[in-house]
Amino acid sequence: MKLIYLFCLIFPLSCMEADDNRPENEEKTKDETPANDDSEPEGEESSENEENNEDTTMTNGSISFLALGDSYTIGESVEIAERWPVQLVTELRERGVEMKDPEIIARTGWTTAELQGGIDNSEVKGPYDWVSLLIGVNNQYRGYSISIYRTEFESLLQQAIDFAGGDKRRVIVVSIPDYGVTPFAANSDRAKIAREIDDYNNMAKGFSEAYGVTFFNITPISREAATKPEYVAEDGLHPSGEMYAAWVQMILPHALEILDE
Repeated sequence: MKLIYLFCLIFPLSCMEADDNRPENEEKTKDETPANDDSEPEGEESSENEENNEDTTMTNGSISFLALGDSYTIGESVEIAERWPVQLVTELRERGVEMKDPEIIARTGWTTAELQGGIDNSEVKGPYDWVSLLIGVNNQYRGYSISIYRTEFESLLQQAIDFAGGDKRRVIVVSIPDYGVTPFAANSDRAKIAREIDDYNNMAKGFSEAYGVTFFNITPISREAATKPEYVAEDGLHPSGEMYAAWVQMILPHALEILDE
């Protein structure tokens, strides 16, 4: 102790700097390590993949497409070209449909209410030739009452129809994937997740049928990820571009029928 005390008397600045630097470094370590946020199952938000109305740098045509949703629409953890709305546009263009770049209002972690906020804060006007809606996984993950989803999803669906100029044929609803089969949910109650996802999807399907909107059930495809690791992105949670491609093959015939008239 005498030696340490003598050293500090001789080199006081060195001792002060050492004391100052240690807690600063510790604080930075805490800041750089995000706390566990149980408000969303969609992983850490990516600044690249969470932008609203993001320019996909594709060639513009004349037929417009508005995609509304969350991480499954913005394509968290995949390249822009692998997002399902972008893949759908690519497939349609290859078949002679003159599609504009998809306009995407979506963000990782969004609930129905947050999607509504995103729409309200956007400059989206319409009418659009094609509108998609995929939302709800974060309502389920956060444990919200499904009655909230009932009210907010119906409102979003009504707006989607309005964005399509009232033409219900030009609106689609895509079911919520089952993230319970992914590595992310390895320590979760996967059966419970599946039941709740099914409840949400049944409600979305019911509203779709009531409003005359086509509903695409891609959930069985998502559950194939249990035995197809290539269907899961590198983050261990979100769909890969390959899974999104499977969704697109399900949606494509209907899109061609409506848009290639």
